[in-house]
Formats: sequence, C-alpha cells, structure tokens
Amino acid sequence: MAKATLIVDKDFQIAPVDERLYGSFIEHLGRAVYTGIYQPDHETADEDGFRKDVIDLVKELNVPIVRYPGGNFVSNFYWEDSVGPKDQRKPRLDLAWRTLEPNEVGIQEFARWAKKAGSKPMMAVNLGTRGVDAALNLLEYCNLDTDTHYANLRRSHGDDKPYDIKLWCMGNEMDGPWQAGHKTAKEYGHLAAETAKAMKMMDDSIECVVCGSSSKYMPTFGSWEQEVLEEAYDYVDYVSLHTYWSNMADDTPEFFAQNIDLEEFIETVIHICDLVKAKKHSKKQINLSFDEWNVWYHSNDQDDKDMKDRPWRKHPHLLEDIYTFEDAIVDGLALITFLKHADRVKIAALAQLVNVIAPIMTEENGKAWRQSIFYPFYHASKYGRGISLNPVLRSTSHDTSAHEGVTDVDAAAVWDEEKQQLTVFAVNRCLDQEADFHIDLRGFEGYTLSFWEALESDDLKAVNSAEEEKVHPIQKEGSGNEFRLAPASWNVFVFKG
Repeated sequence: MAKATLIVDKDFQIAPVDERLYGSFIEHLGRAVYTGIYQPDHETADEDGFRKDVIDLVKELNVPIVRYPGGNFVSNFYWEDSVGPKDQRKPRLDLAWRTLEPNEVGIQEFARWAKKAGSKPMMAVNLGTRGVDAALNLLEYCNLDTDTHYANLRRSHGDDKPYDIKLWCMGNEMDGPWQAGHKTAKEYGHLAAETAKAMKMMDDSIECVVCGSSSKYMPTFGSWEQEVLEEAYDYVDYVSLHTYWSNMADDTPEFFAQNIDLEEFIETVIHICDLVKAKKHSKKQINLSFDEWNVWYHSNDQDDKDMKDRPWRKHPHLLEDIYTFEDAIVDGLALITFLKHADRVKIAALAQLVNVIAPIMTEENGKAWRQSIFYPFYHASKYGRGISLNPVLRSTSHDTSAHEGVTDVDAAAVWDEEKQQLTVFAVNRCLDQEADFHIDLRGFEGYTLSFWEALESDDLKAVNSAEEEKVHPIQKEGSGNEFRLAPASWNVFVFKG
C-alpha cells in the first residue's frame, strides 16, 4: 500500500494566493460565446441575451477574471467592429479558426456579462495585425472618463461609466508561426514594450502581461522569454505561460505525472525572469500569468477536419472535448502545482470556460451542465483562498514511462486565517492502490476535520453528460488526521480551528 505524510505548519508560508489564480478564458471560438454565454432565444436568456443557467454555473465556480476575446482570435480582431448598434456591426472572417464572426457580442456585451457573472475582463489587444494605436484607442474606449473621441464613443453606445479594466494582455502566443502577424522575439518584445509603455502613459493603474512561449516544447522556449523580457521588462508586470496535456498514448500513470513537467516549466520561466532582472540591475519582479492551461486532445482530429473542409461557418462545434474522470485528476494536480508556486504564479486562466475545452457545457435547446473537470476547479476556487503553505510531503513513489520517483501522493495546503480554516488538497496517483495519508497538524493545534470530499471512480474514462453526472464529489467519513485515499482520487480536507 502507498503511504504519505504531510506536515503542515502555519509558520511555513509560500505567499497569499492571488484570487486571479482561479481565472478562466472566453474566446470567440466555436460555441464559447454564441450558444455558450449568449443565446437570446434560449429559455433562460436574460434581457441582454445571456444564458442565466450558464451565469449561475460560472458564479458557482467563482471566477474573478475572464481572459477575452482570445486566444488566437485576437490577432485579427478589429475591436471597433464589435461595438455600437448591432445592425451596423461588420461581420469578419476569423483567420485563426476559419469561422465567420458576426460581432453580435463584443466589448460592450462582454463587459456586461462579466459583471453579471461576478467577474472582470482580462482584455487582450491585437499585436498581430495591429499595434500601438489600436491598443490605445481600445484602452481609451474601455477605461477613460475624458471628453475625448473614444471615451465619447463608448458613451454614445450607452455606457456612460468606463469599464475600468485593469489587466491587459499584449497579444497572444506571438512565438507561434500559426499566429496572424507572428514575429521574432525581438520584434515582438519591442512592440509589446512600446504598447505597454504607451498604455500606461494613458492609464497608469493597469497591469500588462507579455507573451511568453506558447508551449515549453517550442524550439525557441527560453530564448524567447529572455529576448522578449530584455525589450519589455521595464513596462510589463507578468509573462504568460501556456500548456495543454493529453493522454493520446493511453498511458495514465504518465498522464498523472505531467504536473512534474508543469513544475519544471514554471521554475524555468521564473529563473529567466530573474536572470533578466539581474542583468538590468532592476528592483522590479516579474511574476507569472498561466493564462492558458487544461487537458485538450479528445476533439483534435475532428476539429482539424472541420476547419479544413467546412470553413467560414458561424459558431460551429469546435474543441468540444468531453472530459473523463482521469482528466479531472490531471487538472487537480495542476491546481496543486499552481498553489505550490503562489509566490510567483499570480494569475491563471483555465482554458476555456464554456463549451470549448471547458468545465461547463451547454445544449443549444436544453440545459447547461458540469463536466468532470468542473469539480477540482470548484473545490480549489472555493477552499483554496488564503495563504499557500509550504508543507513537507513524504510519500512512497513509483516510476512511469518517462519519469522516475513520482510520489504516490501529491498535495498542497492553504490556510485562511480569517476563517480559521485549513484546506489540504491531495491526489493519490496510484491506479490500483489505496494510500494511507497522514496529515500532521503540528502547527494547527485545536483544528479538527470539518469535512472531506473526494472524486473517486472505478472507471477512469467515465464522463458526464446533460443526462447523467457520473463524476461528482462524494462525502467521505473521517476524523482525526489518518485517512485512506482511494486509488486515482482527488481529495479535499477542510479543518476548522
């Protein structure tokens, strides 16, 4: 049997958890927007055409920021076409996903939706086919209360008060040759620096995210971050990271070890940021925005075929992965890894939120429902706010096809001092062994177990649907600090002082 001990002490702290760690992402891609968050003819639609059943599920996840409008979509986004009277808006071809964008939903509508969903926009500007001037005009439209052209344009469109968007992405995945307007690191770094500099001259309250590598497997990974930051370090606040996982080889032990590579990715980018900081003799620290992450592979073959053979459709079914039980475990392991790096990973965005590689799915003429991956995110967002602790984990281990010494159990701990609440998140990676799990509460005298919830299944490929929720949390019985974790399980322990 696997065995693990987690020693937890409130004096050993990593950092406060930034609530934006529980962000997400809505792109004008597939059905994320149309028939996702927006469907005026749906029975739950509100006066603005937004699906209230979807808003309720987003509120359940408590998502503080939502990245918008892309993604690859943003590199050919003409924001002016997405505002004003709808009957005057121009449809556009979306080059990234080879679809037709009707611009029925744009900046105005998204700002309203985010407010209704209890969230805030994380806005991306087009640095692919556009540049500094368009970014400044968009910032003025969104954030300024001045008697100037674009601020007055917003007022003429019915929004007297600014949207006051604080977080801005300098483009998207500009290292990728697939990107419209792809640039070299030096070209992009210079443009991002000048854009961020000019935007902060207009509104010095904003923060800016510069594009890192779109994957750690890009041939330019590392050199890209260094060259971009050498250009833009003084003007930006975060560097982005993106990653997706798959189990195409159907090797679940290896799938469950992917967060080891995630940790290496994070630490490598931190080292590069600090290298540039040292070279510049700077006192400023650049933190990380992991603004795209998830499992993504189930729908790839069909998506590639549809985009090639059936282009220029309105909101087609694209990237609609149906997630398994094991996918939920991998997303839980990712959240544990982010919490372990809460000192530098300040922002993260689960990609995406609705229909497109998402925790929430909708039927166009029916209900909205929760995918398996909904639940680890829900647990972390609800119970993972406070101070991320630095516990000591001792665990038996195993080898996988590509990793040695993988701990049987992985875990993280968060202390909410105000609520006098300690939460431990733990995954048993073993597929066929239970794990004896001891939580040593030596720094939390008087704390007792309030509840224990888990995701467990005998079927790693189990999925949810609109008709049946096979993967959902179950209440577990327990007391004290000795627990037995089911094989391949996600566990949440909440202790109260």
